[in-house]
Amino acid sequence: MMAIPPLLVLGRPGTLLLRATPHGRVGRVVLIAARRGLRSRPARVALHPGFTIPLFLLSFYGLYLSDFAAWALAGWGGHVALEVTFLVAGVLFTAPVLSTDPLPRAQGHAGRAADMIVEMPLHAFFGVIVMMATRPLIGAFTHPPAAWGVDLVADQGVAGGLAWSYGELPSLVVLLIIFARWQRDDARRAQLADRIVDLHGNAELDAYNAYLQSLDRRPGAQA
Repeated sequence: MMAIPPLLVLGRPGTLLLRATPHGRVGRVVLIAARRGLRSRPARVALHPGFTIPLFLLSFYGLYLSDFAAWALAGWGGHVALEVTFLVAGVLFTAPVLSTDPLPRAQGHAGRAADMIVEMPLHAFFGVIVMMATRPLIGAFTHPPAAWGVDLVADQGVAGGLAWSYGELPSLVVLLIIFARWQRDDARRAQLADRIVDLHGNAELDAYNAYLQSLDRRPGAQA
């Protein structure tokens, strides 16, 4: 949920689909369906921060602090379903803040950084809750084989520490990528503005300089 989705999003699967799919016959149908699906209202909702951030946090707090996780982890199918849920939630959260593919809702660098800054402390707080818990939180893990010699509370404390430290590192890397892109785009816009000024001049600056020259030519200005 924390490490895999950024790698998938950085792979630009949307752009890869558009470039690799043939534009004839079946490929054309796939491309049209992909474009319509991406521009649809459900896609806009699914990729909106108002949906992705609560979903991302609900995957931790709602599952692990309720009885649902214990029920799901009791069987192989439930365990796999939880893994898929975590992966989907991670991709939905990461795509708006990291993707360069054409998304239905364009978000600026400031908004992307804000989403990460909101998520990071809430995710870290979940790890602290697990670390400080005095009893096992997941019923499915309360009966390990006696030969393992596992201290459930101590083992859970280690898991909370991993959720805190391991989870925050990918978030920090994503935040650094956002800031690097932000700085690069600002530098590119500044260079473009300088080129436009060099080619066409700056009307406002030229008018201001002409105004200063007119003041300098006024009688008594030298006094």
